[in-house]
Amino acid sequence: MADARDPPVRVDGVWKSFSRGRPHDSLRDLVPSLMRRLARRGPGGEANPDGLPGDRFWALRDVSFDVARGEALGIIGRNGAGKSTMLKLLTRLLRAERGRIALDGRVSALIEVGAGFHSDLSGRENIYLHGAILGMRRREIARKFDAIVAFAGVGEFLDLPVKRFSTGMNARLGFSVAAHLDPEILLVDEVLSVGDMAFQEKCVERMNAFKRQGVTILFVSHNLQAVASLCDRAVWLDGAVRAEGPAREVLEKYVSPSENRRLPDQGAEVRILSAELRDGGGAPHGEATPGEAMTLRVRYAVRAPLADLTLGFAVYRSLDNLTVYDGHVAGEGVGFADLAAGDELTVDFHFRCHLTRGQYHLACGVLHNPTRRHLARLVPAAMLTVHDPRSWDGVADLALRPALVERGRAPSESGAAQASGSGER
Repeated sequence: MADARDPPVRVDGVWKSFSRGRPHDSLRDLVPSLMRRLARRGPGGEANPDGLPGDRFWALRDVSFDVARGEALGIIGRNGAGKSTMLKLLTRLLRAERGRIALDGRVSALIEVGAGFHSDLSGRENIYLHGAILGMRRREIARKFDAIVAFAGVGEFLDLPVKRFSTGMNARLGFSVAAHLDPEILLVDEVLSVGDMAFQEKCVERMNAFKRQGVTILFVSHNLQAVASLCDRAVWLDGAVRAEGPAREVLEKYVSPSENRRLPDQGAEVRILSAELRDGGGAPHGEATPGEAMTLRVRYAVRAPLADLTLGFAVYRSLDNLTVYDGHVAGEGVGFADLAAGDELTVDFHFRCHLTRGQYHLACGVLHNPTRRHLARLVPAAMLTVHDPRSWDGVADLALRPALVERGRAPSESGAAQASGSGER
């Protein structure tokens, strides 16, 4: 019997391989393919560099992690890093060559929105079909039917074939059925990549409700903001596990190499010792609301006499590396004209967080103006999560403030007709 203290999800030394070739449905295609595979094998029939025969490669290599009860684990990584493969292994859609996966609890998986729907059946019929595929009894589906429809927001189209549904409608209905399964383990793959912002908010709130109920969640997404706000821990996959730990720490490691702009420390004249993001009160803080006062405190060490420097400060949206702000200030504007070897500087970059919801990262650097050389650069210098319930998209907070100017009643049709008639006489 499993110990109640054992993690409900355990992945231990898992390996999974795939073939780079395509399946062949005729002897004419199969024979040349086999000949090419034999030609690619080394002397004496040796395996390829991955240690596998022919054109196979390791999609996952020795992956291990645990997820505690009631914990949300984010799985991040570039396209092709093995994230979706990992979830398919967890749901038994795929089988690993090596290693062990143990799940203890009722599993609900949303790996592909609308998967399990029959295009010619109505939305109503597909609720019962999809629920049955996920393991729900007909009586349970009937009891939760109204709640499923209300959450999905497709009531007026319920009796249409789902092939008439938009991608977003399929996503809402698929997530809604899965969300009403009362799972003990929830596996979610990129559900936030479809649907409008209002529905995405409902999805996140639903998953937060699951967490409060003690449900264990594995959440695969490119949406770093959602991972940061929902997940306690994260795993960065790139075939193997690149990093594992608290979500914000893993996100910081993930963003840093993808930026490809950190300069190696090769004895440059200036070195950035540290950077820390603080709120308006001076306390270390990585979260803000639009318009809030924030400060990036940066410490520099000087190794050689220098003059005519520019200090750089930049903000990027972590989701796609969009440059949100890139500003520079001359040394004289900060309070120094030249520097001596051995000097240490602490500079506060004060700014207003006029940003919409999202995950951002900051950068700082030093430019030598006479030679136009970047002497030092730190990316990310800090991570920033902006919470904003009003915005849907974009990066700039425009301080939108709607105001009702007037409220009245339009004249009735009969009154308008009478007024028109009296004008004709």
